[in-house]
Amino acid sequence: MSDRKRTESNGSPESRNNPSTPGVSAENSNGGYNAGMAVFSYIIGGIIVWSLIGWGLDYLWGTRWIVLAGALLGAVGGFYLSHMHGLTSSRNSTGKSGADSGPSADGNTNAK
Repeated sequence: MSDRKRTESNGSPESRNNPSTPGVSAENSNGGYNAGMAVFSYIIGGIIVWSLIGWGLDYLWGTRWIVLAGALLGAVGGFYLSHMHGLTSSRNSTGKSGADSGPSADGNTNAK
């Protein structure tokens, strides 16, 4: 009995990564929330780090504009990192785009 997998009431095996959290689908338990938080972290982290570097260079060189350039560079760099990690793509779990799925549910009611 200890070697058997536990089953739900419908008879299917219970997956360990199937959370009971509302708003999270069973197919993709780490979903869009985690990807959104990662994108947010990359962008905010880039802005903070590069603004501090710019502030330090402004202090050393006696300028006032490098902190703004650092903040812009950090935002662009954070978005670039999130894009390269695949967090900003609009693909669904099957790898197809939404346009590949066929016509909309209303059919041809608006066609002339």
